[in-house]
Amino acid sequence: MKLSARNQLPGRVVEIKEGAVEALVRIDIGSMTVSSVITMDAVADMGLAVGDEVVAIVKADHVMIGK
Repeated sequence: MKLSARNQLPGRVVEIKEGAVEALVRIDIGSMTVSSVITMDAVADMGLAVGDEVVAIVKADHVMIGK
């Protein structure tokens, strides 16, 4: 996966709190955890699950997840 964002933090999904429309995803990046709120559609599209290796992509105004 190639992205223009320079702030990419590899880690592992440690928690997914599912809601009706959005999910809170917590990612262990080694020295700390980061969290991101994404849509349930995005969780399903990526097949995201606890234990998955992902990349937290930090932009100026939000954190995205890539897998």
